[in-house]
Amino acid sequence: MIDASFGDRRDALLAALSPGARSGTGPLAQLMRGDGLYCVFQPLADLREGSIYAHEALIRGPAGTPLHTPDVLLQRAQEENLLQDFELLCVFIALQQWGVLGAPGRLFVNISADALVRGVALFGGASLADAVQAMGVSARMVVLEITEHERVTDMDLLRHALKEVHASGARLALDDFGDGRSSLRLWSEAKPDFVKIDKYFVRDLRAHPENLQMLQAIKGIADVFGTTLIAEGIETEDDLRALRDLDIPYGQGYLLGRPAPLPRDTILLPALDALRDRRVAVLPHLGQNVRPGILRNLIVVQAPTATPDTRNDTVAGLFKAHADLHALAVVDGTRPVALINRQQFMNHYATLYFREVHGRKPCMAFANHAPRVVELDCDVDQLVGILTSQDQRYLNDGFIVTDNGRYAGLGTGDQLVRSVTEARIEAARHANPLTFLPGNIPISLHMQRLLDSGTEFVACYADLNHFKPFNDYYGYWRGDQMIRLVARLAVTHCDAQRDFVGHVGGDDFMLLFQSADWLHRCQQIIEEFAQEALALFDDASRKAGGIWAEDRHGVKRFFTCTTLSIGAVRITPGAIAHAEEVANLAALAKHDAKLATSGLAWCDADADRTAGPGNASAGHNAGHIAGHGGSRGDVTRAEPGSGNGADRPPPPRPGASLGGRRAAARAAMD
Repeated sequence: MIDASFGDRRDALLAALSPGARSGTGPLAQLMRGDGLYCVFQPLADLREGSIYAHEALIRGPAGTPLHTPDVLLQRAQEENLLQDFELLCVFIALQQWGVLGAPGRLFVNISADALVRGVALFGGASLADAVQAMGVSARMVVLEITEHERVTDMDLLRHALKEVHASGARLALDDFGDGRSSLRLWSEAKPDFVKIDKYFVRDLRAHPENLQMLQAIKGIADVFGTTLIAEGIETEDDLRALRDLDIPYGQGYLLGRPAPLPRDTILLPALDALRDRRVAVLPHLGQNVRPGILRNLIVVQAPTATPDTRNDTVAGLFKAHADLHALAVVDGTRPVALINRQQFMNHYATLYFREVHGRKPCMAFANHAPRVVELDCDVDQLVGILTSQDQRYLNDGFIVTDNGRYAGLGTGDQLVRSVTEARIEAARHANPLTFLPGNIPISLHMQRLLDSGTEFVACYADLNHFKPFNDYYGYWRGDQMIRLVARLAVTHCDAQRDFVGHVGGDDFMLLFQSADWLHRCQQIIEEFAQEALALFDDASRKAGGIWAEDRHGVKRFFTCTTLSIGAVRITPGAIAHAEEVANLAALAKHDAKLATSGLAWCDADADRTAGPGNASAGHNAGHIAGHGGSRGDVTRAEPGSGNGADRPPPPRPGASLGGRRAAARAAMD
């Protein structure tokens, strides 16, 4: 089969294919016997180095004809029953062209699992490497990219073929993983050197945070199998930066380079610029959903049960024998049907003549026939529905816990409240329920990513001045409005591609800037908040410049209108190693900001500082927006509790009229 002539080699291959390929009259069969098929080559890039790693060969038919595109060619191959023949010819054409070009780097060539089995059977394992070498290509530079047009028909034959491919020195890749055809079983069986992630999980990552989680899961599988990942379909700079920061090593897509007759020496300039931009991508955030099965961690009381026929005397005996039993479940086989409250039942049982009249009768007459039943895999939203329902008997009766509909035990009302509260707290660590901004865990993770990347960034701690008096005066509803105002302004003035906005909790926010104009952005946030927050005060308070309210010590005093302070710490590469230190420095800068008339203070973290988390202020300089830097002692300090606008004299205390002003404020709020 191996001959010096391209025509002879192609004729020898066609002779080994099916009769349909050799003598078929269909348009594709005729094209296969001619010279109209050719390959174009699309680059695969190293996302760490920004260089060309390999090329993928993509088949094309004659330009300007219906058979030009690969989709049409494959469709015709299926219609003419020539799919495997066509695939093998495409591999031959790709290798032949690549050998003529003499281009460096690896060549990825598409082939289905069944066509690969047939190709190995035609060549034999020993001659496969020789056949490739005869076309001027080293087998070790060839990657056979397995595609699944249909399910693998014979896994045993595939295993043998894969063994022969590896013996020849060629490598294997699994194409379009995640598109519904490429299976995890094939990944496990084939043990490919590379896996290409389908473009569905790569495109527009910012709009699809769930795809980010899928990418992270695929990375985990790749680590288990020792597989190198390649992201397909990269078309935007934002997606490219995100994939780079996710440590996906290789990528392919129009942004990096389009298919062309000749291989590329470099990736396209916009992609190269994006990869050279060392700023860390702001990855999309998907709030941590409270997992189903939250009650698996709840203490379930393994209590005795009664049946619908159990006598009242027996029920009383069970309650007396188990002094800590708050209720008794009535079960029919394994299915709970009712619940008997201890206190209510024993009150009835203690009444005159109860034992004589009802003692030997079935207990169902004194049971709750519609008890609360909670499955072990019940999610937190269903539990919240129980807590907020009008039927609050569960507080006294408790509830029945089932596992797949079968009785598992009892729970108490306080246990249910505690379980929901703990679940909500855990969820809030991932996404704040008021602003839906990332919570403490995502903040820390992104902060650590910035530190690990070696990029310069600015961590800003934003906090409201005089928020507690405002919240006490106007109520939580308007307090929530003010917190959402901070969130909206922060998101508006931060670059979504460069800057990260997180909600620590309450009125505390963390902003992580990579934007060079971070100072101007912070100024805008502070200034616009000062203007828009006034709308949340009533007319009298706006005219007075603040409100009279109790401080933390219960002393009534005047508080100026709520403003925003931002403390910033600039982190240079190597200055700090841990996110906790950054948070501590930002918190200290926040305290300076609250004492600065501008509401904005900043400091630099020095690379040679030796302070630990408990002494974060050591070895750095501070300044504020007025434009001069220096030590913290240089920052003008206000009186304790004064905050922004402390130089404004308070109006005369309204005294007895305060209650009327509160009422007016409430009316204005409504």
